Amino acid sequence: MWKGTFKKLNKVLVTGAAGFIGSQLAYRLWKNGDQVILVDNFSYGSEDNLEFDEHNFSSEIYRKDIRDINFMEDLFKSEHFDYVYHIAAITPLPDCQSRPVEAIDVNVRGTAIILDLVRRYGVKKMFFASTSAVYENNTDFPSIEDNVTAPSLLYPSTKYTAEQFCKAFYDAYRIPIVCFRFANVYGPHIDCLRTQPPVMGYIIREFYKGNSPILHSTGEQRRDFIYVDDLIDLCLKAQSADSFDVVNVSSNETISINKIATIIAKIMHCEHIEIKYAEVGDFWKKYPQLYSSPYPILPKLLEHEVLKYTCLSNKHAYDKYSWKPRTNIEDGLQKTVDFSCNVLKKNL
Repeated sequence: MWKGTFKKLNKVLVTGAAGFIGSQLAYRLWKNGDQVILVDNFSYGSEDNLEFDEHNFSSEIYRKDIRDINFMEDLFKSEHFDYVYHIAAITPLPDCQSRPVEAIDVNVRGTAIILDLVRRYGVKKMFFASTSAVYENNTDFPSIEDNVTAPSLLYPSTKYTAEQFCKAFYDAYRIPIVCFRFANVYGPHIDCLRTQPPVMGYIIREFYKGNSPILHSTGEQRRDFIYVDDLIDLCLKAQSADSFDVVNVSSNETISINKIATIIAKIMHCEHIEIKYAEVGDFWKKYPQLYSSPYPILPKLLEHEVLKYTCLSNKHAYDKYSWKPRTNIEDGLQKTVDFSCNVLKKNL
């Protein structure tokens, strides 16, 4: 007779599970033997993100909005989740700035809906995807978790507000909740198709099409990038948390956008394609509604966003969860380019 022990499967909800980060987190949980329930309304998610070599989640995901209270209530009531990873959000800065009511509704009220369900249905722990953008007005680097100068733009403001709701639920009910402040995330499944993709996805797409990528200002802005597999490592290690925590998920290093473009050009054999440069404000001019009277957006605010320097300390992540990133930028970009080119081949 078998006298050993079996690993108890966790039942885990992932919201935003058709997105870049959510899909790969769901896949890793699935590979680890957990039962994963996926929810996404596909406003930003992609079918391609649900296809992995060992499993395809396309027929399993609930194509629902987290603000559909009746659906979410029934889901929590029937599934008895152990953990919830709340990744769903409107994340592009221009989209949030252009549609503030919707951004607040999804990013703040949507989080409050999840928090209330977590409390009422006894979920063991919740994990919330926040952002390094909350540090947009910081001047001390590397940025540390307990030092935030309140942000100005809508996207980081919604995430920072949602963090406060997470803290309020911990203070009142002692629900263990971890807020992850993600640096600039890259890796396979990064969005390279939407109108305004993340900078790496954009550069790869333009080189693939034989176009010159257009970088803003001098391209010497330095940012902190984190590879998606390293990020997920920390998301799983943080399951050991037993209280409220805020943790940076970062490399604690910076690299210029020019250097990123140069590495990608070399990988794609596109060194012959010229990289061009545009004025700082050109990126936001694609959203003319932001400049309309009587209260146009302040140009200096947008210039600051384009030119800002980001570097996040990951000391807390190491001290508490024994985590540090393992992927160097060259290896990470090689995998990102390989995957993205296959996506572009299918869709362009």
